[in-house]
Amino acid sequence: MATALVYHEDMTAARLLWDDPECELERPERLVAVLSLLRLRGLEQRCLRLSACEASEAELGLVHSPEYVALVRETQTLDEDELRALSKQYDAVYFHPSTFHCARLAVGATLQLVEAVLTGAAPNGLALVRPPGHHSHRAAANGFCVFNNVAIAAKHAKQKHGLHRILIVDWDVHHGQGIQYIFEDDPSVLYFSWHRYEYGRFWPFLRESDTDAVGQGQGRGFTVNLPWNQVGMGNADYLAAFLHVLLPLAFEFNPELVLVSAGFDSAIGDPEGQMQATPECFAHLTQLLQVLAGGRVCAVLEGGYHLDSLSESVCMTVQALLGDPGPVLQGSMEPCQRCEGHRVEGAGVGRLTALISLQCPGVHTERPGCPGPSLDKPPTRAPVPSPSTSSTEGRLLPLLPGGPTGEAAALGLLGFHPTPASPIHMAVALTGPSATLALSPEVLLQEEVSVGRQETEAWARQHESLTQDKALSALGKFLFLVDGILNGKVTCGIAAIPACGKAATLDVAIQQSLSRGAQRLLCLVLGELDWPLDIADDGRILWLNIGGKETAVRSAFHISTPLPGTTGGFLNYILGLVLPLAYSFQPELVLVTVGPAQGLQNPHVALLAAMLRIPAAGRVLALLEEESAPQLVTTLAPVLHGEAPPSLGPFLMASPEDIQTLKCLRAQLEPRWKLLQVASEAQGEAGSCHRVPLGKPPSGTNYTDQACS
Repeated sequence: MATALVYHEDMTAARLLWDDPECELERPERLVAVLSLLRLRGLEQRCLRLSACEASEAELGLVHSPEYVALVRETQTLDEDELRALSKQYDAVYFHPSTFHCARLAVGATLQLVEAVLTGAAPNGLALVRPPGHHSHRAAANGFCVFNNVAIAAKHAKQKHGLHRILIVDWDVHHGQGIQYIFEDDPSVLYFSWHRYEYGRFWPFLRESDTDAVGQGQGRGFTVNLPWNQVGMGNADYLAAFLHVLLPLAFEFNPELVLVSAGFDSAIGDPEGQMQATPECFAHLTQLLQVLAGGRVCAVLEGGYHLDSLSESVCMTVQALLGDPGPVLQGSMEPCQRCEGHRVEGAGVGRLTALISLQCPGVHTERPGCPGPSLDKPPTRAPVPSPSTSSTEGRLLPLLPGGPTGEAAALGLLGFHPTPASPIHMAVALTGPSATLALSPEVLLQEEVSVGRQETEAWARQHESLTQDKALSALGKFLFLVDGILNGKVTCGIAAIPACGKAATLDVAIQQSLSRGAQRLLCLVLGELDWPLDIADDGRILWLNIGGKETAVRSAFHISTPLPGTTGGFLNYILGLVLPLAYSFQPELVLVTVGPAQGLQNPHVALLAAMLRIPAAGRVLALLEEESAPQLVTTLAPVLHGEAPPSLGPFLMASPEDIQTLKCLRAQLEPRWKLLQVASEAQGEAGSCHRVPLGKPPSGTNYTDQACS
């Protein structure tokens, strides 16, 4: 099944008919630019193309009052002066004779997308719509928005399909107050919004955009606002918000559907947001959401006003929905903000984490890439730069004098460049019969191919357990996979080996990778396995053992902890430890070694693999013991290929012991890995943690006694 892409060219009909600096950003060229780049990249052709139909007035009535729908319908017959007079009655809105038609198409496109996903016609999708919707109220247009597309879709999914848990993620740079108002007393909808706030001095200037607006009545605890109090937020900030705030809540909520109010004015270059997150970041955010709700993610376009940044960000989102590995996020993984913790009291989710607020150090604090806003001016929307005078219509950043023109030059000014999608090539190497395996046709079943016998024997001579014929054959196939991933011929792989040769094979894989020039290897060991004695702890290998005998931080690159005993504890470790470490380390290859561990089940392994492929651009190689390989391969192969992982089952809260252990680990590792920073609770509340100096360990330093007690 292909990702659904829903749009209609008629949605470009409505446009501003008079001069209005505040509203001129929302224009037809937004859709034109996005569609052009999707076609240029070949992404539209890979999608299930659906042409939008108008929503009925009954469907609009799921959210909006009959009087308001009638008022918008009447705009079809108004002249320009009447349209202008009506528009002035609302905040940042303009009407056009085609507005009613366009707005009904926008709602219809969103409903068609949800229908396609919930009926199984598509696994996920994107609705390219205008006008946007998340600011629209029950009886009022607001902020370019006429009808609330996402809110209507959520009501439709509940009413027609009987859904009980819907997650709405609003990553637009403006607070989607319309959605919040509609669902603030509804516990069946978890609404998460991050937005530029600046202590209430940024549009829409609402007190209820702050962290203490958490819903009311039965919906208390189901609204999560994350206000940014300065501009310049980048990739690390967005990832921290997802890993430490949104995803812990979302996993506990366990949504049946994820709706994304996908506004890309939160991306780099946009005049409204003034943020620094690159388009690639949105591929990662999308993939992180795809591990929820069985992958049923419906993204709906909201804002985004720099045409290049918007188009690139949409393309990255579509590539992620299609299952393509995203590019590795480059640059520092140190969040720009400090975190302040607030617990949501009362009903609702919020038990996994006490954090619902990420706030910056202060309005006058400036740091590279994170300048503080000026608050000595009257509250206003961000200033609109003059359009480019180049031949490329609609550019919002001027081109360098004498430099190249068009898309490449504008993107160069922003500091990011188009990244072509790389197809997924997966290889599976087993030691036994594979005829019963049900694998996708795209998966290469590697039964005979291996590296040369002489090279294999040379590596095997280092370990007696690898010299027997069966182990030697498995090693040859495994080395071939490692080579294929490192030279780009294979994206990911799964290999089975005899249990007696697991440690030795991993040792050889590490040495082979380093000899091929790899500089950063993440070794995630599930089960008990010691660090190879002849591998230097020099910062090129990040060793993370989940399922070890004890909790110990022997260096910033050598960490061990027992397997958590509940689903909540396991999720806490993934989101609060494994992924922040992986994103900070930026591995060239992830080696996942799976062995017996009490309580470890195949869905645990699948979820870890699905999430580790995101920061590693898909480059994951799983090493399995041959006894468990056939069943585990059928679970792992789909998720490494980009499909959603299976459910972990009923949610059970993390034990106090597991929570304390995670706090202890974070407290020791935060000085080196800044993305681990969660909240002020980590300072001075780590129990009996013995802090150790982290970084590259000095020669002769022994960390074996530096453990959490």
